[in-house]
Amino acid sequence: MTKNIRILSGVVFAAVTAAGSAWAADTTLKFQSSDPAGNPNFELQQGWANSIEEKTGGKIAIELLPVTSIVAHNETQDAISAGILDGHITDTSYFAGRDPAFGLIANPVGAWSDPQEMFDFMNNGGGNELMNELLNPYGLQFIGATTPGLEAFVSKVELNGVDDLQGLKMRAPEGLVQNVFAAAGASPVNLPGSEVFTSLDKGVIDAADYSVFSTNAAQGMHDVAPFPIYPGFHSMPLVEVSINKSVWDGLDAETQAVLSESVQEFAQSQVAALAERDLAAVEEAKNGGEVTVIDWSAEERAKFREIAASQWIEIAGKSDNAQRVYDVLSEYLKSNGLME
Repeated sequence: MTKNIRILSGVVFAAVTAAGSAWAADTTLKFQSSDPAGNPNFELQQGWANSIEEKTGGKIAIELLPVTSIVAHNETQDAISAGILDGHITDTSYFAGRDPAFGLIANPVGAWSDPQEMFDFMNNGGGNELMNELLNPYGLQFIGATTPGLEAFVSKVELNGVDDLQGLKMRAPEGLVQNVFAAAGASPVNLPGSEVFTSLDKGVIDAADYSVFSTNAAQGMHDVAPFPIYPGFHSMPLVEVSINKSVWDGLDAETQAVLSESVQEFAQSQVAALAERDLAAVEEAKNGGEVTVIDWSAEERAKFREIAASQWIEIAGKSDNAQRVYDVLSEYLKSNGLME
């Protein structure tokens, strides 16, 4: 991989002086997404990227590429550090193998019942600072967080709270999600997404951690699992927007502020757009009369969060950074009444 790859057609980067002068105007930065072209998330991300040239008054533009365009989904961090990419929009958990802290902050299973809780933690509870503590040593600067929102939960049987998870045969991916459900008494197995529908239909499993409500509905999951839980209570990924730190440091303060504000605006618009699709799918499901949408109480969500926290401690013990994430996260949850 060479630095020449990062030079776009007809666009070159001006040198940044030792004094840290502003980055040259009319510069295009190359970002890679962890989502494929045509995916609703990628389409929304593309809208954000297309807005940057106007927002910065023509100083910079962003070319957003779909997953694997330049490197694999879990190689973008190294590509940014090496200057092959200028930035990425990606699920932070892809780098948990490098440091378990990335996995814990990316998806502390059970922590969030609403995207706004995560956004408040990031902006006001120390999350943004944590991300830069983790990323700066690798040559990246965190700009901001977004998320597609809470994943729903599909089930063939009624699940009204934590006690109903006992002995539940369910699909969950390996790692923290599977560990938390096992600690809650369920019997999770690791199945690829392509096998979820068939496994539910044949009774191999009775429930699954899969995707957001509208995606589940579109793929017919509720036809075989008519007791979905919405809003979800377990999984919500943190999707980071990060940039090469040297590039960031070369931008003037005004442009940095514009980029940070643009990501916050984008995060809210993405959540709203996908939530609108979910709400429409929920309404259609309810009106159809064959699907029972279940919403767990705040008390049951808190019970699940307490169980999840016991597994966060396991992750915290695996690195100093993971312990730091655990300490800041748990303090935020306790101080906001989300965890005892």
